[in-house]
Amino acid sequence: MASFFRPNESHSGQRINEGLESVDNNSLYTQPEDILNIYSRLSKISPYFSIAAGFGNVHGVYKPGNVKLHPELLSKHQKYVTEKTGSSDPKPVFLVFHGGSGSSQEEFKNAISYGVVKVNLDTDMQYAFLAGIRDYCFSKKDYISTQVGNPDGEDKPNKKYYDPRVWVREGEKTLCQRVIQALDEFNTKDQL
Repeated sequence: MASFFRPNESHSGQRINEGLESVDNNSLYTQPEDILNIYSRLSKISPYFSIAAGFGNVHGVYKPGNVKLHPELLSKHQKYVTEKTGSSDPKPVFLVFHGGSGSSQEEFKNAISYGVVKVNLDTDMQYAFLAGIRDYCFSKKDYISTQVGNPDGEDKPNKKYYDPRVWVREGEKTLCQRVIQALDEFNTKDQL
């Protein structure tokens, strides 16, 4: 049987949502022992896996200041695994930043410096896609409100304005701009 590259991602800890203020920190933040347990088990199977550790992450986006990330915990996880396994690599664990949408550039930079190799920005990407479509629809509202008739004439057709290929393209453009911004923020622009 031919071998193949199949990366895996393991989740540990809970991503914080509203209403969890009274929950014990041990269940909100991934503990170093959890990371070591996952690392020890998965490294027997393959070197290609990542761990999504909880360090205050949330899915979605919240008002700045409402979410307290602690990326420094990722550094503690790396040190713990290095110490317990005797690894010569100071960052033996490939970490994932779940719930990165709305995070600051400094939070990204810190997390990446502690071994994050993947950042999830789904909410930011969804919003970026919507922004292009929303802005197009607002700017062309007089051309997409009816099939015929617009500011250029009451008998002028509007199909070229409401054709989904036109307004979806606008969402794709703003989505691409957000991806480029993220690649720049993560210092991965123009890299393979």
